[in-house]
Amino acid sequence: MPSESKGEWLEKTYQPAVKRFAEREPRFETSSQVEVQPLYTAEDTAGLDAPRDLGYPGEYPYVRGIQPTMYRGRFWTMRQYAGFASAEESNRRYRYLLEQGQTGLSVAFDLPTQTGYDSDHPMAEAEVGQVGVPIDSLRDVEALFDQIPLSHVSTSMTINATAPILLAFYLALAKRQGADLNKLEGTVQNDILKEYIARGTYIFPPKPSMRLGTPSASVVTTCGRPAAPQPKSSDSP
Repeated sequence: MPSESKGEWLEKTYQPAVKRFAEREPRFETSSQVEVQPLYTAEDTAGLDAPRDLGYPGEYPYVRGIQPTMYRGRFWTMRQYAGFASAEESNRRYRYLLEQGQTGLSVAFDLPTQTGYDSDHPMAEAEVGQVGVPIDSLRDVEALFDQIPLSHVSTSMTINATAPILLAFYLALAKRQGADLNKLEGTVQNDILKEYIARGTYIFPPKPSMRLGTPSASVVTTCGRPAAPQPKSSDSP
């Protein structure tokens, strides 16, 4: 007879099977060390408040997706992480990728750009254009996105320590192109904390770095609209 509950299934079907053929691991868990049970049923959600805990697509708490239509409306953005040699070389690559059907751009910056060095600085000599595109000024950004209307493409910029500067360059170019800033699409990584525990491309100590990065997040969140004034901390100079 089929089991009528999870407990019955565990006792009469699962446990005998495990005794005969042990599972690969004594315990299965997520990357957050939350144990993964061998089976989930409606019994596990008996205390679930669906409107509160799940909500609806496009509404808080966004468990069912941040967009009301999700992939029924449009597929995810497809980007190839690219950037090398020079702004001009990278621009040719970007335009080629867009011509092949790519639906967004993902900009890789070289290490001097990531750590705030100009390309002609002695410390940057061996790294210019090696693992990404070098960007020193607005002129470089203009070359990087030459013939690419920013209002028609979604751009991801993998940049942290100098993210506010690169975002300012991007918005300045968008204005020069006559783009509506409210219609710009894309992301700025702007995750400076991971640089202290992973890659190490930080410039300032954590506290001032967070103060520098927070307004950038506000600008991105408001899609180019003027960000709300940030509250002043008690230790502001």
